[in-house]
Amino acid sequence: MTIVPDHKPLQAHDYCKDVVSTLREPFLVLDGDLVVRSANRAFYTSFGANPKDIEGRRINELGDGQWNTPILMELLKEVLTEDRPFEDYALESDFPGVGRRSKLLNARRVRIGGHASDLILVGIEDVTARTGSLKLLEASEIRYRRLFEAAEDGILILNEPLGTIDDANPFIQKLLGYSKEELLGKQLWEIGLFADIDANKAMFEELQRNSYVRYDHLPLRTKEGRSAQVEFVSNVYAVDQTKVIQCNIRDISERVHLETRVASQSADLADLHRRKDEFLAMLAHELRNPLSPIVTSAAVLQAHGKEDSVQRHAREVIERQVVQLTRLVDDLLEVSRVTLGRIQLSREVIDLRGVVRGAAASARALIERSGHELFVELAPESLWVLADASRMEQVAVNLLNNSAKYMEAGGHVWLGATREGDDVVLSVRDSGIGIAADVLPHVFELFSQGPRSLDRSEGGLGIGLNLASKIVELHGGTIAAESAGPHEGSEFTVRLPAVAPPGEVRPDAPENQRESAKSRHRVLVVDDNVDAADGVTLLLEYAGYDTRAVYTGPDALEEAAHFKPAAVILDLGLPNMDGYEVARRLRRDPDQRHVALIALTGYGQASDRQRTQEAGFDHHVVKPGRPREVEHLLAALFEGRQRDVKIPSPNLSPLQI
Repeated sequence: MTIVPDHKPLQAHDYCKDVVSTLREPFLVLDGDLVVRSANRAFYTSFGANPKDIEGRRINELGDGQWNTPILMELLKEVLTEDRPFEDYALESDFPGVGRRSKLLNARRVRIGGHASDLILVGIEDVTARTGSLKLLEASEIRYRRLFEAAEDGILILNEPLGTIDDANPFIQKLLGYSKEELLGKQLWEIGLFADIDANKAMFEELQRNSYVRYDHLPLRTKEGRSAQVEFVSNVYAVDQTKVIQCNIRDISERVHLETRVASQSADLADLHRRKDEFLAMLAHELRNPLSPIVTSAAVLQAHGKEDSVQRHAREVIERQVVQLTRLVDDLLEVSRVTLGRIQLSREVIDLRGVVRGAAASARALIERSGHELFVELAPESLWVLADASRMEQVAVNLLNNSAKYMEAGGHVWLGATREGDDVVLSVRDSGIGIAADVLPHVFELFSQGPRSLDRSEGGLGIGLNLASKIVELHGGTIAAESAGPHEGSEFTVRLPAVAPPGEVRPDAPENQRESAKSRHRVLVVDDNVDAADGVTLLLEYAGYDTRAVYTGPDALEEAAHFKPAAVILDLGLPNMDGYEVARRLRRDPDQRHVALIALTGYGQASDRQRTQEAGFDHHVVKPGRPREVEHLLAALFEGRQRDVKIPSPNLSPLQI
């Protein structure tokens, strides 16, 4: 009998092979012994395997051997014996040499024409890329968790729709005094971060609208009842298309404590500055009061005209030393003005050459007394600038005095002013001791002074150059210092923006008209310092005015009613009734309301000037002033000038009107 071999398995395999070859996903075809009969193109393409390494081998021998498990073998046998397929069997395996990773997904018995065969169709997935991504994600999550756990700030993760706590790092647990289990599921107001549920709700609504909220000083109360200040920042971001709320909480209690201390110290310093300003103002006033009669008395001696050479020498010494002492008093008062930025300017279009001439006249005595020679070089044309003449003269005088102080006897000082392009340039150059390279960058700093030997005892308080630089800056200009080094002299250069010339200026009235005007005007002088009052009175009498002197406020009102003065020179610090009250009463009197009121006082602060203006004064002159200062001011007033007239000031102390 002839035995005909059974070709059904072969026919079934050929049929299955043809069908599987059309599929895009990787597939294996196994026989009843779980031997790979074939694999489709997608399998070989995905895993880069060679057919001779795959076909003819049992499935448990493939890859790195991870498929060689009793469970898998049992499941595959059940596919044939019980016709029971399986799905999503998550067993992965590497294919050596090709760097690919596979995942066995499912297996089912092959049916052909409704009849079951002895073949198994196994679906395989290439999970190389996904596995790599999962590994990266896992590594990222590990890093995040490490940062989360080790962070020195508190971190809370909230449930996006509910606002309850899903996670909390160790730092916030320690800060609040709650365990993680106690925090989970709570809202922020329940753990002391917000005052109540309404405040918590308002924050959460804002967070949902803007995806971000921030509180720089949020009060916090711990489980134990301790209060703290925290910086609270929360934002919303997406993770795998899921919204996550992260809250970062930083304890700033120590910082707040330091800020409070700094604020308190700042307030104390401000109060100290205020007290210092008040002290300096009072000190300047008290020093100016005795200076005023000294200056006036020296002027009376000169006006008297009957003095021998000894008397003249004594008077000149008095005048020079008073000028020096006045400058020191003014510098002392300027410290607070410079530090607090209270320097005020009365700017007008002026010819800077006049300022230079005045500065030269003021500083010449000190320069010549120190054994130096002064040279002045001015441009032939006008040098128009928008400036406060008295303040710019103060700058020039400070620079000249600085040169005189730091120069051996027999030196030379050059003072010049010229036009360079769009700038007007004022320069002071000397042949003095020069400025060392390490000192040069600091010469304009407050209280900065160069080295001074015993024979250079004319030093000031170390604010002259700083004051000069501040004044120049307020004018929109620049100031610079240059020196080639020790014993090479120095040069200071001031640059101011040039401006167009002003309109025609009314010339002064002729001298004979001024003299005739004086004799027609009465002047009342009021000062509780008898020497000061009598000195001013005597000086004005020499100038041709009809004068009276009284020493109290009530006497001033009584004398004014009878004397009918055209001008009243009035001290402010009078006993019982001060000068402000006297001025106010004169302004209320219909017969006296038009009298010219001049405050002659030791008070020179901006607040003092404001008070005199409010009280009705026309001008504010600070003691001691120049001997002829009040006389010039009266002449200007009686010649019909406007009451805001400014008198040029050619001395060290700016005329303060």
